[in-house]
Amino acid sequence: MVSGKWVTAAAISLLLACGGGSDGRPTSPPPPSPTPFPISGAAVPGMGSVDAVISALMQRWQIPGGSVGIVKDGRLVYARGFGYADVASRQAAAPDALFRIASLSKPVTAAAVLRLVEQGRLTLDAPAFPLLPEITPLPGATVDPRLARITVRQLLEHAGGWDRNATFDPMFRSSEVATATATPVPASATAVIRYMLGQPLVFEPGTRYAYSNFGYAVLGRIIEKVSGQTYEQYVKDAVLAPAGAARMRLGRSLDADRASGEVRYYDRGTLRSVFPGGGGVSAPYGGFNLEAMDAHGGWVASTIDLLRFATAVDGRSTRPDVLSAASIASMTGKPRSPLWDGSAFHYGLGWLVRPAEGNWWHEGSLPGTAALLVRTGTGLSWVALFNARDMMTNSTFQSEIDGAMWQAVNGVTAWPTHDLFATFP
Repeated sequence: MVSGKWVTAAAISLLLACGGGSDGRPTSPPPPSPTPFPISGAAVPGMGSVDAVISALMQRWQIPGGSVGIVKDGRLVYARGFGYADVASRQAAAPDALFRIASLSKPVTAAAVLRLVEQGRLTLDAPAFPLLPEITPLPGATVDPRLARITVRQLLEHAGGWDRNATFDPMFRSSEVATATATPVPASATAVIRYMLGQPLVFEPGTRYAYSNFGYAVLGRIIEKVSGQTYEQYVKDAVLAPAGAARMRLGRSLDADRASGEVRYYDRGTLRSVFPGGGGVSAPYGGFNLEAMDAHGGWVASTIDLLRFATAVDGRSTRPDVLSAASIASMTGKPRSPLWDGSAFHYGLGWLVRPAEGNWWHEGSLPGTAALLVRTGTGLSWVALFNARDMMTNSTFQSEIDGAMWQAVNGVTAWPTHDLFATFP
């Protein structure tokens, strides 16, 4: 990587004056920056719009650090770091810095499930909970009989019957679950499942979509049961290693346990720690149990390795796929009626899909993390990762990332012919 490239606020404002937001309206320039904004990695001729748009977005919402990678026709053509991996030490974010990826973990988990299906060890329409007979309800719990009918496919599609908007997300109730299950804090994924076996479903499985982190937590335990390996090891062996994504790993909750090369995370919020001792902590460091979120939000990755993964499941011939054509068709196909009837897009197996354009995508969000992965129908894929999501009152940073990335790539004046994948381990 080559460090030392800087973009001033004046240059960003000039470039953005000719652009517009995702709705076609002019984009307001950011306020003047008192200091230059660091961008690491080699500048790419013809792609200055990415530098300008991402720098402006981050400065507008006071996001400390980020990284963006872009693939064109299977080639990594852009990889740059923005801002700071560590504000206190003024350490610039590297192009291949590791970030928590939050719910970008879901496409990874879905790919692992599909590998088990390809290996003949699992079927998508198998009832999910009978696969986990060792995880039992709490004594005296009333078990909703519909739980036994939830399938692996419905878990992947977020159609299992839970609705966090109508009730709660148990993955963020670690202390309560630990108390209810008489297990140590923070509660494990298994403890959460035991607790949820005694909670009623909100709707009949398979009849509608309701985003469920919990459903993917269950998938993680199914992967372990069927494969005979830990969730992390099976995913690495079956999906990530064949894709060449060697640095991806499960993250840890506490700052002291950060991986080598991992950024620090920032958030305005303070939460009571879910770890022993309690007390107020910065939300990203102990406000939730990342270890229990492994299969739905626990991975740490660089933009480069996430793009290696994305281009290994994209159905294109530019890089070898780790999934069969049939699995990829299943992964991106529209769920059975009535799910998504009448909609121009849908959630397949781990991806949101807009069939008419051939676009697939997923967002990720946690305190201290904002992430986006997009695969377009035009041969492009990109990943944007950031070490904060909310640093200002009424921030709309998270919702602006997608539009900013489209604006950035639409401003590219010349696509390079190089491939940077080989330059990153």
